[in-house]
Amino acid sequence: MSPLQDWRPSSWRSRAALQLPSYPDVEALRQTEQRLCGLPSLIFPGEALQLRERLADVSRGKSFLLQGGDCAESFDEFGQEPVESTFRVILQMAVVLTYAAACPVVKVGRIAGQFAKPRSSEMEQQEGESLPSYRGDIINGSAFTADARQPDPARLLGAYSHSATTLNLLRALAQGGFADLHEVHRWTADFVRRSPQGERFEELADRITQSLAFMEACGFDAARAPQLHAVEFYTSHEALHLHYEEALTRFSERNGAWYGGSAHMLWLGERTRQLDGAHVEYLRGIGNPIGVKLGPSASADDLLRLMDVLDPGGDPGRLVLITRMGSDKVADRLPPLLRAVHRAGRRPVWCCDPMHGNTVTSSNGYKTRDFERILQELQGFFAAHGQEGTYPGGLHFEMTGQDVTECRGGAQALTDEGLAARYRSACDPRLNGSTARRAWSWLFGSPTC
Repeated sequence: MSPLQDWRPSSWRSRAALQLPSYPDVEALRQTEQRLCGLPSLIFPGEALQLRERLADVSRGKSFLLQGGDCAESFDEFGQEPVESTFRVILQMAVVLTYAAACPVVKVGRIAGQFAKPRSSEMEQQEGESLPSYRGDIINGSAFTADARQPDPARLLGAYSHSATTLNLLRALAQGGFADLHEVHRWTADFVRRSPQGERFEELADRITQSLAFMEACGFDAARAPQLHAVEFYTSHEALHLHYEEALTRFSERNGAWYGGSAHMLWLGERTRQLDGAHVEYLRGIGNPIGVKLGPSASADDLLRLMDVLDPGGDPGRLVLITRMGSDKVADRLPPLLRAVHRAGRRPVWCCDPMHGNTVTSSNGYKTRDFERILQELQGFFAAHGQEGTYPGGLHFEMTGQDVTECRGGAQALTDEGLAARYRSACDPRLNGSTARRAWSWLFGSPTC
């Protein structure tokens, strides 16, 4: 991979940049960027290249992508338990998918960097007062006060510090025995035993138990088969805050290419995928795998032009197209995109985000999502791929391992009245651990690998 001759990490600054904050102290921002430039990269180019290889297998129908995590990470909700609980649920889902679909699962977290959020409005009003919208902890605070909502460059350093600490923990969890297959299966067995929703997984859990016993009898234990003791786990977030992303962009002497150093995979949001925009300009020049969020307004022509810019060589594993159509639109809007990309000879990873297109406001004012509509979009996604003869390669969930009450329905059959009990998200509603696990029952029968 060779660097683009007309691209630099700062090239985006000559383009229109949407969804970026206006900092009152420009000099403080510049100094913060300089400090970030001197800090170590959070990931290594070799890891990003390895993820591209894994995603290339997904694009060929040989693997499946599971991506999940927080809608927006919080500095205040930081600690070992939240990271462990989300990591645990992703591993459980991955093990069940691997066994049921008989194919490898590529595990990617929305974690260790998901601190910026796009907003539909620059300002927010409460009780007659108007203040700048909350844009994620990397920019400002969620408290509705003038001080909290002021964009603060020092928060970029806070985001880096939190991300580095989270990545350190994730690497320890992935490689230090926490992710041992026997341990993950024990969690699943506990879920089956303790949860009414777990009864439907009892037969599957018994079959996995028998398989593990058979492998041990054949001599395949953690000492002889490291794959049973550790896992590959990658990080991702939306590349929204371009000052932060540029400051962490690094050049690899090994292969002569630039890489975003803030995460293994970065994605382009639905609100920032303008062909001549700053975010597309930045992402086209880095060698990481790139995701593109596609809502119901995406046209086939626009998508093909965007793919030509972000992936002119059509390299397997480079692009992950993450559709977020809404349960009522996926059947009409997704097939034309699949058809056009297939006819163009392209083979990206197609991934379904069933969360963002199904956000509503409850009767008592909470942003929420209905679990049934989430399942309906998943069904529409797989049906569209079956209709067009393309491969449904992945799922993208906003979720947490914590026992929150943010989505209606699900394992706890939540109603509007139950949302207030443990509604902790500063931005969008997430599936909790038990509801994310409940999605397994549908995934068992889906046409994946």
